[in-house]
Amino acid sequence: MGYVLAVTWRAKPGQEERVAEILRTMVPLTRQEPGCVHYYAHVATDDPRRFFLFEEYRDEAAFEAHCEADYFKKWVLGEAVPILESRDRLVYRSL
Repeated sequence: MGYVLAVTWRAKPGQEERVAEILRTMVPLTRQEPGCVHYYAHVATDDPRRFFLFEEYRDEAAFEAHCEADYFKKWVLGEAVPILESRDRLVYRSL
């Protein structure tokens, strides 16, 4: 059963391009994970500080493996989180 996340990030003022760069780095790395079904990053057309990520993993264990990856810890936790104003996550399961 799929493990799906709808994630919204809001960059701190002046940090939107850096956040976009980090996401451009994360997309191909995450898509190569064996448990990744989909991983897409978007920027809002009306607000360059707002980003939306759609993530789907084979199961919760695959998502947990994603969170343990060295590149996740480096790019998301180490680089992105400190320059985000907010980070919200909704979790779903496939029907």
